[in-house]
Amino acid sequence: MLIDSFRRLLRQSAHLAGLLAGLLSFAEPASAASWPVPLAGNAFLTSSSGGTADAIGRPDRMRWQDPASVVSIFFRVDRPASLDLALRLQVPEGESVIEARAGNDVFETMVTGAQVHEVPLGKVEVKVAGYVRVDLKGIRHTGPVFAVVSDLVVSSSTGNLAPDFVKNNEGNMFYWGRRGPSVHLSYQMPRGLDVEYGYSELTVPEGGDAIGSYYMANGFGEGYFGIQVKSPTERWVLFSVWSPHATDNPADIPEAERVVLLAKGEGVKTGEFGNEGSGGQSFLVYPWKTGTTYRFLNSVKPDGQGNSVYAAWIAEAGSGAWKLIARFKRPKTDRHLTGFHSFLENFMDRNGYLGRRSLHGNQWVRDTAGVWHEITAARFTGDGTARGRHRLDYAGGAEGQGFFLKNGGFFNETVALDGLFQRPSTPGQKPDIDFTRLEGL
Repeated sequence: MLIDSFRRLLRQSAHLAGLLAGLLSFAEPASAASWPVPLAGNAFLTSSSGGTADAIGRPDRMRWQDPASVVSIFFRVDRPASLDLALRLQVPEGESVIEARAGNDVFETMVTGAQVHEVPLGKVEVKVAGYVRVDLKGIRHTGPVFAVVSDLVVSSSTGNLAPDFVKNNEGNMFYWGRRGPSVHLSYQMPRGLDVEYGYSELTVPEGGDAIGSYYMANGFGEGYFGIQVKSPTERWVLFSVWSPHATDNPADIPEAERVVLLAKGEGVKTGEFGNEGSGGQSFLVYPWKTGTTYRFLNSVKPDGQGNSVYAAWIAEAGSGAWKLIARFKRPKTDRHLTGFHSFLENFMDRNGYLGRRSLHGNQWVRDTAGVWHEITAARFTGDGTARGRHRLDYAGGAEGQGFFLKNGGFFNETVALDGLFQRPSTPGQKPDIDFTRLEGL
């Protein structure tokens, strides 16, 4: 009898212990996940004094000493979340006070210590999915620098949170991620025809002309043609044709496979290019303006001797004056126009936090019989930076009577890649070009 009572007591005790453990487990908060966001791939110097030595360095850290500098770090969350922020840093000498700002939350923190360590900043509540921007600014320091910072550490117990950012430098992704995603419109050309000319119109909206932008109007299988923002005071028209010899060093191209200049327009400079394939390049310093529409015309045709000849002209809309950029002969090529497309990219990684936008319209191609064919459909695609979710600030599609492309600026309204978009037909805007008067033909 005593033994049975003892057994019942043990069972009751075990039941109570299990119930208590369950209650305690229920009461404990979920364990927080943590993500180090490397500054080398996700931060930008968004404000500074002239001639500052501060820079976002590769591969792993930022040196920071200018009190005028604002370093902005970006990452994206896929849902509302409660986030704890910290910095992984070291202060080689002395101590510093730094300010971190995320939305309306401002944290001021004293930091010291020559060894790499984590310093908590504070907690922020993100109300909607999208990009989070954290700005760092130095308040004062007793040593030579505020800090040497490698990562913003983001922690959260929000369930299934999946932040997006540039996670590592595999494939030089810190560079490509800071440049931002490139986006493209691949035009649906008529089938079964030899196409000799490609025509399109391009407008850069006011405010969409960040330095480092390339607005490529007429791309083709062997090159590209568009406009660039080179500096605050200089803008280019650029037309390039790749060599059939695959190399990033133009000096390696055999003589028989070099792109040959046949003609160029007044003021146009020509040469070779490398680092993204190699070939012949031509550019014109040209003060194109935002809000103004420009017309782009290309021709591609075989010369009957195993080569193809490529030419490019530009004109402002409303003007009949076409300006020749250049004519090139590409050896070991026997084809007409293929792969007609447009794209938008940033070629200055330090400006990858700035947004850019382009409007593309009135696309036509002309076959070898002299018949124009309107193009009203385009597929929207992106590069590896977009497809790998390193950066999600990209968009494109149909707008008004044409198409648009948008990237950079860390906006939230991403458009899914690979969609096919349709613009309205505009038959009354068919190109009216007197080919007998085109310079360079």
